[in-house]
Amino acid sequence: MTTGTQGKKTTLNLGGNGKTGRRVAERLIQSGLPIRIGSRSGGPPFDWENPTTWLAAIQDMKSAYVTYYPDLAFPGAANTVRRFTKLAVENGVHRLVLLSGRGEEGARLGEQAVRDSGADWTIVRSSWFCQNFSENFLADGVLRGEVAFPVGQVAEPFIDADDIADIASAALTEDRHVGELYEVTGPRLLTFAQAVVEISQAIGRDIRYVPISPEQFTSSLLESGLPTNFVTSLVDLITTVLDGRNAQLADGVRRALGREPRDFGDYARNTATSGVWC
Repeated sequence: MTTGTQGKKTTLNLGGNGKTGRRVAERLIQSGLPIRIGSRSGGPPFDWENPTTWLAAIQDMKSAYVTYYPDLAFPGAANTVRRFTKLAVENGVHRLVLLSGRGEEGARLGEQAVRDSGADWTIVRSSWFCQNFSENFLADGVLRGEVAFPVGQVAEPFIDADDIADIASAALTEDRHVGELYEVTGPRLLTFAQAVVEISQAIGRDIRYVPISPEQFTSSLLESGLPTNFVTSLVDLITTVLDGRNAQLADGVRRALGREPRDFGDYARNTATSGVWC
């Protein structure tokens, strides 16, 4: 927990080292609120695959930001989340904020588990992160100058992870978000090829987008040493949610924060100045 925060309501931040969890942690700490990072390297450690770690991580927590790794839509995730939220509520956690995925049918079961938990809940149902191009597997392609991905001309309303963190941290601390489902997107639709062009312009270096087949993408992931079950679930998820079903905007950021979402172009320019694509 952070210094000088004794007596305040403490938040368990699951995935606190991830794209959104890290940003949520920064916001809560800046507000002087105590947090506990829930991760395998945390103290105490938390591991979704090891339920014996859950109780110690939950102790003395009043709220939790719940992000499921690797994804809420993966097989078995919803049952795991249901078990965790039941244990959390039984041990004094009264507020849950869940990160979910837009267009993910499997994730709806996880959402329902949080709704059924008995806690005050908020759900943030997100489109694809802008930060997947800088803090995830697409970042390597940007660095190489060629982003290869199994998506053609389908458009996606990429969301900035900072918008998600703004909503999640508000939902953890403000009662007005209780019982709300916020479906969040960026302010415009972009194909992956168009997104890569904007990154290329931001860093002043040519980058190509190359649409590949799911089979080619699967092979590349397997060659990198990732487990077969993980790769199969990931590719199935990507090809499902990026089939055009999410090619429309939603108003979740505006409803939650009273402002427009950050634009992909701003993300690209800001990220270019950080040096991560150099």
